[in-house]
Amino acid sequence: MTETWRPGRRVVIIGAGPGGVSTALAALKQGYDVRLYERTPDPKPIGGGVLLSVPVLAVLRHYGIDLEGFGSYTRTEFRNARGKVRANLPFNPLVEEKTGIPGWHYGMLRSNAFAKMLDLLPEGILIPGHALDRYEETGDTVTAYFENGESVEGDIIIGADGIRSKVTEQAFGDPGLFHVGVRVWLAWCPQIEGVPPNLGAISHSRHKQASFFPMLHDGKPGFEWWVVEKSSPTAPVPENAEAHVRAIVSGFADPLPRFPDATDFANNMFRWEVYNRPSLPGYTKGRAAGIGDAVHPVSPYAAYGMGMAIEDGYYLMRALGGQDLTAQTVKAGFARYDEERVTYCNHHVELARKLGRMFHALPTPAAVLRDLVFDHTPFLKVTMEKDYLADSEVQTLALSELHVA
Repeated sequence: MTETWRPGRRVVIIGAGPGGVSTALAALKQGYDVRLYERTPDPKPIGGGVLLSVPVLAVLRHYGIDLEGFGSYTRTEFRNARGKVRANLPFNPLVEEKTGIPGWHYGMLRSNAFAKMLDLLPEGILIPGHALDRYEETGDTVTAYFENGESVEGDIIIGADGIRSKVTEQAFGDPGLFHVGVRVWLAWCPQIEGVPPNLGAISHSRHKQASFFPMLHDGKPGFEWWVVEKSSPTAPVPENAEAHVRAIVSGFADPLPRFPDATDFANNMFRWEVYNRPSLPGYTKGRAAGIGDAVHPVSPYAAYGMGMAIEDGYYLMRALGGQDLTAQTVKAGFARYDEERVTYCNHHVELARKLGRMFHALPTPAAVLRDLVFDHTPFLKVTMEKDYLADSEVQTLALSELHVA
């Protein structure tokens, strides 16, 4: 290793996904020495479409990403299967003014967004081919031991290694993973003629969801679209995924039935069986901290998994404030991180699970009543504003260092 590795400044990060890279970029901004370990031998951006919200974009802009052409500005509607609009996701003019970013959601290909983050890492920071075996704390240091026999001593260790994190399993015990009861078919395709380029719709039938959002792929317009249905750990997987998904979207209003014809199913559709863990009372212990899916894996009803992981990395390093990583600094910084993120993230995870049950697990009579309420009252709009947007807007307005006005 050629970069500096100074006692009191050493941040060891396990997992080079978006959350781990965000943590590394934030740590470098704070003046820390960073080593980012990834178990795969050739880390590369993968995945389908993703929605990133304004606070996430503000963090990425702070790291150095040019937001011009980065994602597709989106207006969001909630609809029933016939196309009737149940609610619009409103924008907060003050958030727009302070951040200089209009709207709330931006769609992009996950791999494009992640590639731009990886490009910001200095040479030598990312170390592939290192799967964590365990870590040990000794006094004011923590040592990570890898399956290949190597080890590294640092001052703190960050678990950004996903839902089956070795770091947080050691810190907090068995994660108790459980299936949340839904399966997602996630796809993306090029632009489709006649479909508005800046409008996204989340549509529900009696027991299924089919939705689409505009996105940019290498600067070119397109769409991410997906289907959510009831599932379980033992639910059979359709032998013909394309036919299965086509049959579901055929029951929804235009333009959803047109998306399969524009999609390369072999390469641009992914199946996701969604697992969560019980909410944790804290994301830190000793000299270890967890971010993203390592501590709060979230179902698609929050549309916020990658975004929360990126935010976590920023908040964690902001809490440490560039100070030497003494016992007192780590304790105070980790406490601030927990205070700022645990309740907030757990709320979004639990709300997403609640919405999943509401839309996919209700017996038919209750689902009929639900749809009547959503179609003829402002209940859904009020719920989205109160339970989804309100805390996010407050947090965004509190990030004054990221504001442009």
